[in-house]
Amino acid sequence: MLLSHTSVSRVAALQCSHCQKVYSSSQLATFSPCCQKPLWATYDYSAPLSPSLLATRPHTLWRYREMLPVFDDQHIVSLGEGGTPLLPLQKWASLYGYKQLILKDESNNPTGSFKARGLSMAISKAKEFGVESCIIPTAGNAGGAMAAYCARAGIKATVVMPRHTPQVFKDECELYGAELVLVDGLINDCGKKVAEMKGKAPYFDVSTMKEPYRLEGKKTMGYEIAEQLNWQLPDVILYPAGGGTGLIGIWKAFFELKALGWIAKDAQLPRMYAVQAENCCPVVKTWENTQPNASQYQGKASLANGLAVPQPFAETLMLEVMRESGGCPIAVSDADMVAAVKEIARTEGLLIAPEGAALFVALQQLTTTQQIQRSENILLLNTGSGYKYLENLIS
Repeated sequence: MLLSHTSVSRVAALQCSHCQKVYSSSQLATFSPCCQKPLWATYDYSAPLSPSLLATRPHTLWRYREMLPVFDDQHIVSLGEGGTPLLPLQKWASLYGYKQLILKDESNNPTGSFKARGLSMAISKAKEFGVESCIIPTAGNAGGAMAAYCARAGIKATVVMPRHTPQVFKDECELYGAELVLVDGLINDCGKKVAEMKGKAPYFDVSTMKEPYRLEGKKTMGYEIAEQLNWQLPDVILYPAGGGTGLIGIWKAFFELKALGWIAKDAQLPRMYAVQAENCCPVVKTWENTQPNASQYQGKASLANGLAVPQPFAETLMLEVMRESGGCPIAVSDADMVAAVKEIARTEGLLIAPEGAALFVALQQLTTTQQIQRSENILLLNTGSGYKYLENLIS
């Protein structure tokens, strides 16, 4: 479906992330037909745009409306996503000798995770293009988020999930009215099932980075971090990366903010560290040159469901972010994650997801190897609520 539009959105086009070939933003898109790589949205910076316009806007991700790709407000599908807090972690930082440590807590989002950002945007665009049925392979949180936003939008939702996923993730999908399909294996096996199902029915696939708009929702974490820190950026950001959309999106946001003039053109950008599970760390293995890429990597399940992504479609972009920023990927054991969940709960009163807890372990490892200094300004991103993982954590 093609759309003609007049809009507050400054989206200009879609662009292949590999060869930069340009495609229309007025047509429903998946990934680039030229290179079979992710597409991303580009924007028009020709007219000035001041951050002062944010002063009276609600604290949701839609406050950055001009830099988001939905053409018409009537198609926005929102449950109040975004606007998550930055929490200083003074007790834990003091315990381990860090000068400034802050946590962006994405558990405050609808459905309890950062997936709400990306799925709000993807389902808004699906609605705008007249999509009637969406499908997603998921490790857990993305499925629940898609089911919720599809319910809100009146779009049929089908969620394909590993059978071993904790029951709460299955229950929420069904409560939102989604069709739930269980698969033996990990998210890549769910992806194969999705491909099979798409051959039989007209589903629109919102797999990670296989359509352009989940990235645009996730990038708003970068906008919020900059705004909440008065348009200054931390020295270091640690991010739990499975499919990597948020890592890539935050990095994209910083360059957009430079183009807008909202942060200084010569501002030093944070070093970006991608934290993975030892059970499933394809990006670490590629970084270490033990494999050419993750296309044949075989991972195992992790208590951190969101990190069990053995063959991330956007691996190349994840690696580029870390090379450009001066960071690196690092892997953490499930046992260490569980211990960190308990320690943060007792120390800071926060029940965070195992994915978020992995960052505290990684930070200490990176400090020991002197890749991060205790004197630096450090930001950690907790991607979800620990309450949804209690079945895993207690067992």
